[in-house]
Amino acid sequence: MSGFSAPGCGTLRAADVGRRVELYGWVARRRDHGGLIFCDLRDRSGRVQVTFNPATAPAAHATAEGLRAEYVVRVGGTVQRRPEGSENRALATGEVEVAAVELEVLSVSRTPPFPIDGEREPEESVRLRYRYLDLRRQRMQHILEVRHRVNRITRDYFDRLGFREVETPILTKATPEGARDFLVPSRLYPGRFYALPQSPQQMKQLLMVAGVQRYYQIARCLRDEDLRADRAAEFTQLDLECSFCDEEDIFEVIEGWIAELWREILGVEVARPWPRLSMSESLLRYGTDKPDLRCELEIADVGEAVARTEARVLRSALEAGGVARALAVPGGMDMSRRELAELEALARGAGGAGLTWLPGPLDRHLSLEEQARLQEAAGARPGDRLLLVADRKRRAERVMGLLRQEVARRRGLVKEGAWRFCWIYPMMLFEEDDQGNLTYGHHPFTRPMEQDLHLVEERPYEVRAHAYDFVCNGYELGSGSLRIHDRALQERVFEILGLEAETIRSRFGHLLEAFEYGVPPHGGIAPGLDRIVMLLCGTDNIRDVVAFPKTQSMQDLMMDAPSPVDPAQLRELHIQVAPEAVSGALPRP
Repeated sequence: MSGFSAPGCGTLRAADVGRRVELYGWVARRRDHGGLIFCDLRDRSGRVQVTFNPATAPAAHATAEGLRAEYVVRVGGTVQRRPEGSENRALATGEVEVAAVELEVLSVSRTPPFPIDGEREPEESVRLRYRYLDLRRQRMQHILEVRHRVNRITRDYFDRLGFREVETPILTKATPEGARDFLVPSRLYPGRFYALPQSPQQMKQLLMVAGVQRYYQIARCLRDEDLRADRAAEFTQLDLECSFCDEEDIFEVIEGWIAELWREILGVEVARPWPRLSMSESLLRYGTDKPDLRCELEIADVGEAVARTEARVLRSALEAGGVARALAVPGGMDMSRRELAELEALARGAGGAGLTWLPGPLDRHLSLEEQARLQEAAGARPGDRLLLVADRKRRAERVMGLLRQEVARRRGLVKEGAWRFCWIYPMMLFEEDDQGNLTYGHHPFTRPMEQDLHLVEERPYEVRAHAYDFVCNGYELGSGSLRIHDRALQERVFEILGLEAETIRSRFGHLLEAFEYGVPPHGGIAPGLDRIVMLLCGTDNIRDVVAFPKTQSMQDLMMDAPSPVDPAQLRELHIQVAPEAVSGALPRP
């Protein structure tokens, strides 16, 4: 065999006519025309037609009679032009074919559970069960190629900028990153555990203390959290950290990197610099901190316009400290009662108190003057309909964001094919968790803005942070911040978050000690490569761009994991599994 020197099946062109070639690949299709046998031979580069003629290559023709889909073969022959009129313009190799003189079957195949070259997408659980077959499909080969190119372009780009690629440990210590850690028991130290990294956050800060100055890594990260279409338990991020930098440095580096990816892979020039929205502005205007700017619809605060209203649905929310928000739907006067009812159900399903609209149920409760003020505050034009929500601020933001997204989808207001990037900056240092307790907005190592330091003790929710996300078309693609590099400030932030002195020492003592040995100001960001590849490949399912993903219920259908472990191995690890936790095979989706 000489597979390394053989051309790819999809690389042959008219310029190769007359060339003697040796091809290796899978049989995509076989057709017997009562004499000549035609076979489409496929490898990762594409496919080419091979002909077997009983008059010129009887042995190869005889072997070809037994070929079936997905057999692995070696073909020797000569590239020739297809007869005039039989060219296939849909194929890159459609002008040529290979006249075979040799054929060797290297491996036979059972009938696959789904057609590898079928036009219909196989059901996802079947795809994941037979992922090695799914990856043979042209679409999946393209995704793997894009992912490879993203990694190569990324390494070249950051090398030019003087960054050093440094690997950080996979077995490490639990860190507060906002999700559960995957734990690994230690055989040598009974009762103690490593954690798999949610991100290399503390390690990259320690690399700054170590004088690396410009670090990056294509890092594997793991979080034991519920999955969704754009999230995975195992994911890959570009981890990035710089010393002696500010936000502008990070913004410039990331915008340049994204521009290069989009140019090299899609042939698209990304407009720069990207617009910037504070988190509060984004939540007000778009109802989310990851806005899709391809749609120009904006949410308006109409609280002042109805501050003295007698409309009970609005007044009660405002008197309780809530807000009133409105969305002007262009040409919305044609919205049916059914459509409005569906939007109302969406609002209630998102936890909102409800939805009202104008013209509509509010007409008889508002004076003409109030209606005019509302229309003006919301930026409504003749023919528009106002959707209104009055509720607690956070809930109103969430509901209005979902309504904006749904209205844009239904009315075709999203500019397909456009790329709209933006920075969400600045963000807040602290926020409320689901139980109403104080927690960090980004992570506890984020540096507060110097002009807001006086608010840290008394009004922590008003403290802005040197923290930033970048967003494209409704997806958060990366999150970062400048870091605290002063030990006293870092300890105080931990205390404000409710951590006891012993907890601070046990979790973060190594970092705080490092801060006593000359630590440079530093900051960074961690873009999610899976989501970036997802956008570049035009899919909305992150599992499509991971070679061997888990399901949304965190199962590996191909390897049948998670799986039981031999009791002897558990004894070695000093682990005893509660009897009620032991079950049989995992349920199939």
